[in-house]
Amino acid sequence: MEIPSSKVLTTNCLSRVFNSTVATYKYYWFISILEIYVGTETSRIKLWDIIISMIANAWYPVHYFRLSFGKNDSMYGAIKQLQVLAGIPIDANKKDIVDALRKELHRKEIKSLLRVFTLNVPFRFLRPWIDTSDDKQMVVRSQAFENVCLYALKKEENEWWIEINPAWSDYLKENYRILMDFAYWNLTLFLQTRNPNVPNIPNKLIKPEYRDSLTRQRMFWNTVIQTNGQLTCIYTGRELHVGNYDLDHFIPWSFVSHDLLWNLLPADPSINSSKSNKLPLLDVYLPGLANAHHRALCTYITLDKNKMVLEDYLSLGHTPNELANMNDVHFYEIFYQTFSPMVQIAMNMGFELWNYTFNYE
Repeated sequence: MEIPSSKVLTTNCLSRVFNSTVATYKYYWFISILEIYVGTETSRIKLWDIIISMIANAWYPVHYFRLSFGKNDSMYGAIKQLQVLAGIPIDANKKDIVDALRKELHRKEIKSLLRVFTLNVPFRFLRPWIDTSDDKQMVVRSQAFENVCLYALKKEENEWWIEINPAWSDYLKENYRILMDFAYWNLTLFLQTRNPNVPNIPNKLIKPEYRDSLTRQRMFWNTVIQTNGQLTCIYTGRELHVGNYDLDHFIPWSFVSHDLLWNLLPADPSINSSKSNKLPLLDVYLPGLANAHHRALCTYITLDKNKMVLEDYLSLGHTPNELANMNDVHFYEIFYQTFSPMVQIAMNMGFELWNYTFNYE
């Protein structure tokens, strides 16, 4: 992905900032600078404000999606420890995380965890503009805005700041969305190499403001229940009727990051609080899931209804009609071949196993 060029700015240097990157720090450093500068139009930014913003931006992919940042990256472990030390909920929004960490910054153990991110990335980020590994030289030369570098590093009254080069002001504001996409695109490529079997990484980097209402999927199951009568919850064995069930993501949404129909099933409303984002035992619950979907698919196909909802099943490698015409054994095999690798990968990432009568913790 290319960034907009400029006749007066060294955009060629900016385009190289993520070359030879071995950790996520530079990505989150640049993302946080952009957010703070464009959001506040403040050219002088405290180093601690950038570091706290980095943690807040990385909070969701670490806590909710459990993405690996790689062996050379200490941010993952630091974020895990900060959650315990500061008592911040794992699903907190970015503003609440920033506010909480600012209030806790006076604590020695909190500041110690964050200080590691002040040591290298502020200096190394400028290497495409200023070719030196000497931090003192980097500070001096950045203050002269050598090679039209993006910012200057300054220390005043024992407090580190960066000062955005005024020459970059209009460029950053006018191209904010493109530059954010550039940073997240490169971050996605970086994380894909460290999470090669994890699906849909681009949608696991930012906490969504809202989730899909699942109206289309609920209408499908309502139609099936109204046609066949009641449905039995595969977890509790209780009868389910239209209006008294929740739609459950069999494999947690926090792993699959999609709402495809074949991973959704009506469940007793009491299940959500205990199952949460855990993995149901396949040998216990997969037969029930497969049987419910096979029966539902056969029922829906016979009705004169909009078949677009059935297109979700195409990602299983077969058309809805082909799946409906399979015998139960073949249909179960398709589900087993789909769900078994996902469960193994999710377990490797730290997702816990679950069943209705016993919580694996």
